Amino acid sequence: MDWLMGKSKAKPNGKKPAVEEKKMYLEPEHTKSRITDFEFKELVVLPREIDLNEWLASNTTTFFHHINLQYSTISEFCTGETCQTMAVCNTQYHWYDERGKKVKCTAPQYVDFVMSSVQKLVTDEDVFPTKYGREFPSSFESLVKKICKYLFHVLGHIYWSHFKETLALELHGHLNTLYAHFILFAREFGLLDPKETAVLDDLTEVLCGGGAGGGPGAQNHVKER
Repeated sequence: MDWLMGKSKAKPNGKKPAVEEKKMYLEPEHTKSRITDFEFKELVVLPREIDLNEWLASNTTTFFHHINLQYSTISEFCTGETCQTMAVCNTQYHWYDERGKKVKCTAPQYVDFVMSSVQKLVTDEDVFPTKYGREFPSSFESLVKKICKYLFHVLGHIYWSHFKETLALELHGHLNTLYAHFILFAREFGLLDPKETAVLDDLTEVLCGGGAGGGPGAQNHVKER
């Protein structure tokens, strides 16, 4: 769990912003593709009879598995040669180990760090309890926020660097649906910092409407510990 206490900093990679034509994912013919027309804004709301932490745990685990699966569909195209850095638009992400030391890694290595670390976390009974009577740790909400931040990085990389392959595999409808559901869930409970998600605000505006910050009731749901 120590890895989540570290920082994953992003900074401009020194390159000029990419030209708009590279953003294939913003083309109307692609953004309108979904696998369902379901209203996710209703789906993400906390059910009256469900505990908040249980709801966060269930959805976070589900998003982790779906995003991991989505990445696996293009993983053969995400190599140390094609993706030498973990980049989304003009932002580059760096991984920090449990000692807070920056690890130089390629995009596939970064994603592997994310997925293996989150996998370890969601299967830890002390953090994501599944047995009756077990309580969630006091740090649970902040850990969920950290997990969502890293999962957002992975989604962002798929859009930025591998949308062409996703399109060729005809999986862009799945990707758009997953992104919209994930962002709206995070927005409902204030799980993602708007500054963190600003790199894909144009996509979020098209798929979800508005920015990716917490909604009006977000602070009522989740408080930073």
